[in-house]
Amino acid sequence: MTKPLIVLNVVGLTHDMLGPNTPNLSALANDGFARPIGTVLPAVTCSAQSTILTGTLPREHGIVANGWYFRDLAEVLFWRQSNHLVKGERIYDAARQRDPNYTVAKMFWWYNMYADVNWSVTPRPSYPADGRKVLDSYSHPPELRDELQAKYGTFPLFKFWGPTASIESSTWIADASIDVLRARRPSLTLVYLPHLDYNLQRIGPGDAAIAEDIRAIDAEAGKLIATAHEIEAEVIVLSEYAITDVSQPVHINRTLREAGFLTVRKEPLGWETLDCGASRAFAVADHQVAHVYIRDPDEVAMVKSLLQNSEGVDQVLDRNEQTEFGIDHDRSGELVVIAAPGAWFSYYFWLDDGLAPDYARTIDIHRKPGYDPVELFVDPQLSFPKLRVARRVAQKKLGFRYYMDVIGLDASIVKGSHGRLPSPGKETTEAPVFISSNKSIERDEIAMTDVKAMLLDLQFRS
Repeated sequence: MTKPLIVLNVVGLTHDMLGPNTPNLSALANDGFARPIGTVLPAVTCSAQSTILTGTLPREHGIVANGWYFRDLAEVLFWRQSNHLVKGERIYDAARQRDPNYTVAKMFWWYNMYADVNWSVTPRPSYPADGRKVLDSYSHPPELRDELQAKYGTFPLFKFWGPTASIESSTWIADASIDVLRARRPSLTLVYLPHLDYNLQRIGPGDAAIAEDIRAIDAEAGKLIATAHEIEAEVIVLSEYAITDVSQPVHINRTLREAGFLTVRKEPLGWETLDCGASRAFAVADHQVAHVYIRDPDEVAMVKSLLQNSEGVDQVLDRNEQTEFGIDHDRSGELVVIAAPGAWFSYYFWLDDGLAPDYARTIDIHRKPGYDPVELFVDPQLSFPKLRVARRVAQKKLGFRYYMDVIGLDASIVKGSHGRLPSPGKETTEAPVFISSNKSIERDEIAMTDVKAMLLDLQFRS
């Protein structure tokens, strides 16, 4: 008989966080074991989750970042949701070969849409033709969304990302997951709890206030662990990456622009946008890793030399050097650039803030050609930020066109980032963690590519 298994993805959790602030997670580790995980490059959400579920590196599963340049479209696309982008056998594919009755619930893990699972829920706003964004979720089967929202309300998307992101989104996910666990009893339940991601990036892991965030997410994990005991399921708690202190934003696209490689388009209303297809070289920034796409192969060495000599850059990997890290895939840039410790890459490509595109001052994860953690803050230069927000909300309610221009352009405000591999000797603070309720699969060292096999071993161990 297949043993039920619950996998909690507690984003940003590290081995060193276990202690007085984590009574529930620490108790689970004491019953079983806890170890740091050797992560993948880039150590970001989509790449890490795909490695966990397939047991392969980005060169095989194809998820080289949270977003990349789609060469055939000449567009950068971030945070796509189709599971068809991921290649390779998932853990539940392998499990069904052993047990045809194996069932899966995927709660807010990425690449959720059209995954071959029995139940799933993920954020999915609705965008009417008049430009509004209406809070909503996507589920399979479709009626699951209505069932859960009838009990717990509409998923609080503005608590999931942005300046108001808080424990409320993780609480909603935990409660909805418990509901699915009790009503459906899946063989495998994958639950994503994002809360630690927020203040670890806002204020950095060195800030004493992070202790309260750790206590808060431990309480939510504790509810799920208690439910697992109730239904006699095993529990694995893991994370995708560790967040480290940063103080240096690196504007890699500005460097490329000043050297004549990057092209912008001047829009009719006065701002600039990045023209990827016309650029000789540009970067897709994703936390502490950037993919640099170069049109002319003869210019790769020139761009590599430029970036190697740029402040805040640690390594610049050409296609051959990418092989060592398992990121040599067609979706990768001709160069993969890794930030130095304490640094991270912004997507900013304009040289004058007065020419920044309209989306730069908004929360717009799909339009921006790179990841933007500044979206976690209301612009501190706004004199009356609450009044600005209230005015925009009023415009929305009255049916006027508006955009929520409350995000600043000072990237130095960000204090935590991730994406690099852990520094030697700092695996307990700079690496994700693996906690098991069962000692039977214990080992001294765990690579992220080992996790799939370990979970299968736990479930099907006789």
